[in-house]
Amino acid sequence: MASFDNEVAEEYFPLVRIYKDGRIERLRGTAVVPPSLDSESDVLSKDVVYSPEANLSSRLYLPKLIAGTNQKLPLLVYFHGGCFVIETAFSPTYHNYLNSFVSQLDVIVVSVDYRRAPEHPLPIAFDDCWTALKWVASHVHGKGPEEWLNSHADLGKVFFAGDSAGATIAHQMAMRYAEEKPVGFDLLGIILVHPYFMGEEPVGDEVKIAAFREQVGRYWRLAHPTSSGCDDLLINPAADPNLAKLGCSKVLVTVAQKDMLKYRGWYYYENLKKSGWSGEVEIMEAEEEEHVFHLDKLSCENSVAMLQKIASFMSIHAKSS
Repeated sequence: MASFDNEVAEEYFPLVRIYKDGRIERLRGTAVVPPSLDSESDVLSKDVVYSPEANLSSRLYLPKLIAGTNQKLPLLVYFHGGCFVIETAFSPTYHNYLNSFVSQLDVIVVSVDYRRAPEHPLPIAFDDCWTALKWVASHVHGKGPEEWLNSHADLGKVFFAGDSAGATIAHQMAMRYAEEKPVGFDLLGIILVHPYFMGEEPVGDEVKIAAFREQVGRYWRLAHPTSSGCDDLLINPAADPNLAKLGCSKVLVTVAQKDMLKYRGWYYYENLKKSGWSGEVEIMEAEEEEHVFHLDKLSCENSVAMLQKIASFMSIHAKSS
């Protein structure tokens, strides 16, 4: 009798392949690297469990120069991208990027790992990230389980950031922060890098990219099979009637000229401005660049400019390269 083990049921190129026997093969974003003292950036990292029940960890990053001191730094909570399906907080892509980021900006970073679809469909990833934020908040008054956060995290200066799907998470965490107000930290702002937003009706020049929009919808249904579609507020936050309640006072959106998701970034920016939200929102577009270009081109001119913009947004002076 023939084996069906290698027969493909569904393919979501270039993300995952699902076989008829239920096996899931990720086509990219599977490599991992251990935490370390990075010789180039002089940044320390380590992995810390934030949810023993789900066996989930975050990777923490700290400039080596302040280890062993009582110096406090702004805290950035980072959510990785990957369509909610691929990549982890431990991939070489994010490890290298955050080593460089921490070295240049002098912040402490908590890079959150969360469970991924399709094995763990949305909204599980959002719930995991909220669990991580409550774990961060447990370090108020220096009494949490992780010494790096007790000694070095200024919980009065917290920012959320993420790229692509991670930016989607960052926005939703800021909305949830406004609702639940966990005691333990003050969220000042969010940084949404090339956010993974969409909607059923095209905006701007999206009328010219129907095939791309259909693909985003297919990926979204893979990640969230019980969703109502691309007008779900989890992926179309610009349509949220409660957008004005966003739980921070500053937002930075970055988009890339050659990224077909850029129209949604601009749409979010415009809708947030006119929503009645009382904060300040900025947007930056990188010319001649693709989606999440900065992750692979850390030192290119546009990546450096984006990092400087983030530093200014966070009121931190980036070091010269």
